Amino acid sequence: MNLQRTLKKEINCSSIGLHTGRKINMKIKPAPADTGIVFIRKDLPEAMPILARYDNVCDTTLATTLGSNGVTVSTVEHLLSAFSGMGVDNAVVELDSFEVPVMDGSALPFVNMLKEVGTHVQKKNKKMLIIKKPVSVNNGDGSAMFMPADEFKITYEIDFKHPVIGKQSLNMTFSDEIYEKDICAAQTFGFLKDLEFLQAKGLALGGSLKNAIVLDEKKIINKEGQRIENVFVKHKILDAIGDLFLLGMPIIGHFIAYKSGHRLNNLLLRELMAKKDCWEIVNSINKEEVHKLNFLKKIPSFKILDAIRA
Repeated sequence: MNLQRTLKKEINCSSIGLHTGRKINMKIKPAPADTGIVFIRKDLPEAMPILARYDNVCDTTLATTLGSNGVTVSTVEHLLSAFSGMGVDNAVVELDSFEVPVMDGSALPFVNMLKEVGTHVQKKNKKMLIIKKPVSVNNGDGSAMFMPADEFKITYEIDFKHPVIGKQSLNMTFSDEIYEKDICAAQTFGFLKDLEFLQAKGLALGGSLKNAIVLDEKKIINKEGQRIENVFVKHKILDAIGDLFLLGMPIIGHFIAYKSGHRLNNLLLRELMAKKDCWEIVNSINKEEVHKLNFLKKIPSFKILDAIRA
């Protein structure tokens, strides 16, 4: 588990784009150790590759967008979440458009494709970032923070003034198995009035009941409703896993979020990396070794949530 991984063979897929509503073709190719995740715009032959890094995030409106040298790739979070959830460190993603295909609005199709081709273990240790001291950011009533922990843990709470959603919270310890079982199938969601407004402005043209849970003022309008329990908070976690994967390595620490989103997730990574005394990068390390480090302090998640809501 502490060695880097890539794909065993190439993946080819097609689906519409969330913004354009047009068919997008994507190839995911194996890559050597220490490559990371790289996006290539095949529709722009002269464009340089874009490395999936937190400091290449150029927009977080509706989705996470990466940009470099004037070239962008949008809606990367679900694919990156699948890479993180399945332990894929290195891959080259080729696209013939400016966005990753939306598929069904979750990470499940990407997870299924990765499982179908399998992953290849590479002879190079993963680097891991260990959280040593608390780091936090906030924006209005939303907050996000990292705390020391002996594993990658996530505590997330959302609060929507909607009768179907309301308050939802989830606390989990990250693993490939838990990600595949409980998180990757959680679809994105939105409100009918917002979708109609965006589409009237020529945005979100690919958004539909096939790739999102859509709510009117009182209910879910999709006939099938929610396909998994607590889908709304789980999709926020799915997104966050993809956003945090832009650090370029696994995190050993506790991510705690209250009403966070793509912007706050990225701001937290930038704040973290600016505070060099709050983290340490190591070659692969196990839970027992982390637990022995003297900076590790156990703090109950519910107390943290109470603090960041205040």
